[in-house]
Amino acid sequence: MVSRDMLLQRERATLAPYATFSDESRGRRYPEGESAHRSPYQKDRDRVLHTTAFRRLEYKTQVFVNYQGDYYRTRLTHTLEVTQVARSVALALGLNETLAETIALAHDLGHPPFGHAGERILNGLMREHGGFEHNRQSLRIVTQIENRYEGFPGLNLTWETLEGIVKHETLFDQEETSDIPDYEPSWRPSLEAQIANVADETAYNAHDLDDGLRSGLITPRDLRGLALWDKFIEELNLDPDHFDEKQRRIVIRELLGWMINDLIQESHRRIEYYGVTTLGDVRRVEAPLIGQTDEARALLSDLKRFLFAHLYNHHRVVRQVHKAEHFLRTLFEAYCKRPAMLPPSVREVEKKHGLERAVCDYLAGMTDRYAMEEYRKLYDPYVRT
Repeated sequence: MVSRDMLLQRERATLAPYATFSDESRGRRYPEGESAHRSPYQKDRDRVLHTTAFRRLEYKTQVFVNYQGDYYRTRLTHTLEVTQVARSVALALGLNETLAETIALAHDLGHPPFGHAGERILNGLMREHGGFEHNRQSLRIVTQIENRYEGFPGLNLTWETLEGIVKHETLFDQEETSDIPDYEPSWRPSLEAQIANVADETAYNAHDLDDGLRSGLITPRDLRGLALWDKFIEELNLDPDHFDEKQRRIVIRELLGWMINDLIQESHRRIEYYGVTTLGDVRRVEAPLIGQTDEARALLSDLKRFLFAHLYNHHRVVRQVHKAEHFLRTLFEAYCKRPAMLPPSVREVEKKHGLERAVCDYLAGMTDRYAMEEYRKLYDPYVRT
């Protein structure tokens, strides 16, 4: 039978010296006993998995709204793919894969319905009331909103997991969130947290291209001339003029594998180049230690520009965004005008944090379909409220 002490000893025996060790954790804000058979980060992971916010990710948009098809990624499947990449990279670099996994699982808890369009509209609506940013909302969820335990609000996660949530940054993030004083804003985050950042971009580069091809909004003909696409078509000896589902799966699989391998090799090179031997060294290095080679970054930048132009700004996606903005703006304004329509639990939040923040929390927690159903209940006279 493996005890928690044995797990911590195993970390010491097997992880790289610059990994984040469980026995050096800064601990939890509210003192409580640790599990007999789990490390602190395993306990964090399990608490994240059992949250209501995590379950709701199943019906929140990645690129395509849930009702558009069963095969497209949702915010939940995106999170699971990010977690797979994070675990793979952490394991290859001798890092604490459980911490990397936990941060990856928690990184999108604060996303509202309708993807980044939902985040933009809520940020605009909350501009005079503190704004809205999904990383800050993720922190708010795990420290305040998810009340599941006696004796403390939130999940009471370890400092290291919370730091990873606070310092999560990708191309889509609207503002810097690593300036929260409790989490050492002048420090680089742990390598495990840096992995979760890059794993996020790695996953959506692959699966957004995959979903774009599956939907027909992007075709192999559109991709001709894109250096990364041409590279894989040639190396895999595929015929873009007779491109079927099997070939699409092959390309996406090989693309993801190539990105992960490049990420592992380049990150290892950087760790050696900067002479990193401790977690303290990691935090003092100004440049990110986890990242792609210059060649891969250039190829992936071209892919991102292509996706912005041909997928995220495709007229069908833009129409979807327009509807999402209408739903959220209308609901926000209606609830703020008539707070009596809000459930009692939301009115309780209003007493502590004000009406606008309570409404924002309520909307951000909704799934796509729940938000649309709420809209129908308020504005369709033939639907019971």
